[in-house]
Amino acid sequence: MSANSPSDNQNTNFSVPVKQALQFLSRTCSVFHDDDAEYAPTPGQFTVAQHVAHVAQTIDWFVDGGFRAEGFDLDFAQHQKVVRECNSLPEAMVWLVKSVDSAAVVLDHKTSAEMMEPIAPGPVMGGEPRAAIIAAIAEHTAHHRGSLAVYARMLGYAPPMPYSD
Repeated sequence: MSANSPSDNQNTNFSVPVKQALQFLSRTCSVFHDDDAEYAPTPGQFTVAQHVAHVAQTIDWFVDGGFRAEGFDLDFAQHQKVVRECNSLPEAMVWLVKSVDSAAVVLDHKTSAEMMEPIAPGPVMGGEPRAAIIAAIAEHTAHHRGSLAVYARMLGYAPPMPYSD
């Protein structure tokens, strides 16, 4: 083992990309006001608050599904129902921060060997290494960050560059 490679017992900072995804999304959302929470361009689309709630819920879903013996919970109708009930942007942001914090606790207490174990068989990432959920969380969050940037522009806001302070 080289001096720069972590032992299997050291903290490997698997949560860094998830925490960065939160920072980037938060910067994009910084232009919204509380009264923008229920904005959606057309009926039936996620509102601003629902996008954020969906991201939070999906972080929880990836972490749970990546480590559960049963794999991922595929009751998407129930997931959708919970997200559709969210009408508050501050509440959605609190949920998101809590989800990222919870994910960080789980991810940063896993060894490299644990992260390379396969996800339970199933139609979602079955057999892939558990570490794959990290990229999936970041990519999914980026997808919704982009949608929220479009919503912001439709409301006349100019979201800041997400990658700088």
